[in-house]
Amino acid sequence: MPEQESELTLSEEASAAAAALGENSVIEMPVSKADQAAGEPQPAAGAEPVSREQFDQLKAERDQLLDRLARLQAEFENARKRAERARAADRDYAVGSVVEKFLPVMDHFELALKADGTAEQLRSGVEIIVKQMEDVLRQLHVTPIPTIGAEFDPHHHEALGTVERHDLPDQHVAEEIRRGYKLRDRLLRPALVRIASNPKQTNE
Repeated sequence: MPEQESELTLSEEASAAAAALGENSVIEMPVSKADQAAGEPQPAAGAEPVSREQFDQLKAERDQLLDRLARLQAEFENARKRAERARAADRDYAVGSVVEKFLPVMDHFELALKADGTAEQLRSGVEIIVKQMEDVLRQLHVTPIPTIGAEFDPHHHEALGTVERHDLPDQHVAEEIRRGYKLRDRLLRPALVRIASNPKQTNE
């Protein structure tokens, strides 16, 4: 009876293996594809199996974290939109404050265009308007850059050429082509000037 002896031998080996594992050991059985499709929690390769209760707890914690993340993203987006609206409102307020100061100047320009008078009267009216504009700029801390007679400063002056002058020191501003301005200590635009070239000084 060779076949019976083989069966007995296999049975004895199985019994010995079970005894070696011990009564409290967990023997993992292969999982069918039907069980996997049913959504049963499956341990990863080499990982310890978890109970259904542990799986449900971990899933609930994950869902809570995902919900919290979504809320944080929504709060961040709302805060960004609020900041953009606040910046736009501040910008509009600043522009409105500046424009409001120039409205009286515009009124005087319109009155000057409608007025009938001589060229001298028109010139006098324009001079008054220019003075009014200078006052508004001064209120905004915008001041003109000194030019004629001042020493040439490449940080504030842009030279368009030189003119020979004996009454001014060499490398000093002789003519102003376009006025420059600065806001407090920040340059808004340089003054366009011509520089004096004094031969007496250069020859000495």
